[in-house]
Amino acid sequence: MNFLKLFNNTGLIAAHRGARSIAPENTLSALKKCAGHCDFMEIDVQLSSDGVAVIMHDDTLERTTNVQEIEAFKSRKPYLLSDFTFEELSTLDYGSWFNKEYESLLTLHDALKFIKDNNLYMNVEIKDMHGVFDDKQAVSTVLKEIEKLQVEELVIISSFRHEYLPMCKRMMPNIPTAALVEDEQPKDLIEHLKRLHVDSYNLDDVLVDEQTVQMVREAGFFVNVYTVNDSVRAKELFDMGVNGVFSDVSKIMIEELRA
Repeated sequence: MNFLKLFNNTGLIAAHRGARSIAPENTLSALKKCAGHCDFMEIDVQLSSDGVAVIMHDDTLERTTNVQEIEAFKSRKPYLLSDFTFEELSTLDYGSWFNKEYESLLTLHDALKFIKDNNLYMNVEIKDMHGVFDDKQAVSTVLKEIEKLQVEELVIISSFRHEYLPMCKRMMPNIPTAALVEDEQPKDLIEHLKRLHVDSYNLDDVLVDEQTVQMVREAGFFVNVYTVNDSVRAKELFDMGVNGVFSDVSKIMIEELRA
């Protein structure tokens, strides 16, 4: 089954940044702990200064690493991820901030290998890097890793930078894509989604209403909502016709909704 066949269902639960409520987000531990407790996983990918695809949500390192404790890096504020080489990033601890246990850097390659070895599904969000990297470099780096590991059927690519999405379709038409939106709906929403050639519309929960969900679904697009940590709200969304929700507590959500 590929990702689009998975999306023919409603009531899907995605583990947002892995099992981030019980493990440090966007780490291999977070992926391992949500496996079997979600329908698919979500991770965030960015590039190191030398162009290696690594998994991290923030564009700076201080929240989820020990970068501020490393003497050699104390002059590197504001600790932009894109200012650090892959080798430098690999020296940091990505887990102790959360649970005092060391966690190594997770690369896109290793995240994709994990889902391939375990036959799991993953939403790969390409973070907006247009101020640092050329759009084509950002997209092609991610797609090359997907192609190398032959996991095209196990992934969907999403981004808030909508310019990335048509590029993904041109380079690898068989990989589904999703437009991420926050703050406000795009003008002429359906036409906008058609121009992007996306398969799904992934929007912030605060923007959701039944009319929008119905309109988008009737136009042939899937709808997914982030970030939903309350099972009552999740059921409301599913009753509207939403396909899936991204949750920080995917295990609890599944237990409560599928009891």
